[in-house]
Parts: sequence; C-alpha cells; structure tokens
Amino acid sequence: MKKAKPRITAPRKPRITAPRKPRITAPRMNRRLFYLRFRSRKTVRKIEKGIIHIQTSFHNTIITVTDLGGQVVSWDSAGTSRFKGPKRKTPYAAQIATKNAIHMLVKQGMKRAGVMIKGAGPGRAAALRTIIHSGVKLNFIRDVTPIPHNGCRPPKRRRV
Repeated sequence: MKKAKPRITAPRKPRITAPRKPRITAPRMNRRLFYLRFRSRKTVRKIEKGIIHIQTSFHNTIITVTDLGGQVVSWDSAGTSRFKGPKRKTPYAAQIATKNAIHMLVKQGMKRAGVMIKGAGPGRAAALRTIIHSGVKLNFIRDVTPIPHNGCRPPKRRRV
C-alpha cells in the first residue's frame, strides 16, 4: 500500500489591519436617504434657519421641521419610530422621534431654529431637551397650544 505524501504549503502571513472606527449611522428612518436607489435627482437644499413644530398629545408626539416659508423639510413621530401601543406616549419615544427628525438637518448644517410647542403631553419636555442637546441654537420657544375663550359647549358629563 502506498503512503499518502504530506502536503507542504507555505506558512501563512498574519493579516494585519488597522483598527476600525465605529461607523456613525443615520437613524433608521433616514437610512434610505443614503442609498442611491431611493435618492431623488433634486439637489439637497441646505437650510440654516428653520422652525421645529412639536405637537404632543396624551398618546403620541409628532415633530415637524419646516423652513422659514413653512415648507416641510422633515418630520417624524413616536409611532413611525417603531414605538407601538403604550410605549408611544413615553418621553423616551418623543426623544427618539425628535432625534430622527432633526438628525439629517443638523448634519446638513442647520444652525438656528425656532420651536413651537402645541399640546400637553408627556413627550413635551423630552422633545425640547433633545433639541437643546442637538447643537441647534434656538431663536425662540413658543407655546401655541389652542386655548378656547369659552367657545363651544362641552359634551354633557358622563354618569357611571
């Protein structure tokens, strides 16, 4: 019987690579903007000043960023940030929604903004805190919650 000849191979060199830097990724909603397939052919407008509208209710928080003319540039809500059910009304959900709405604009060079807050919900303070920590300088903070001056008659009281 023949003996199998041992295979002789050259010794492998160890692969030396530089340590990788952690990639900073955009929030989930804005990731599609980076792919060429989803990118529109328009040039991206750089907005240095804008208005951030925060609309809070007892069940959700909606953040809309507009330019000074009122054209919507980006928006997000706690519901579209993948918070469902009772988690949607939390301050943390409002914080993540605010971060998602203004992330791209801060990256594109938004320097100043005004904030208009409407409604009384649990996400109101958290959303404002997130904007302050994002590095955008605030021109004004206005409360535009609608207050009736004894307008419509309220529905009759529930009897249980």
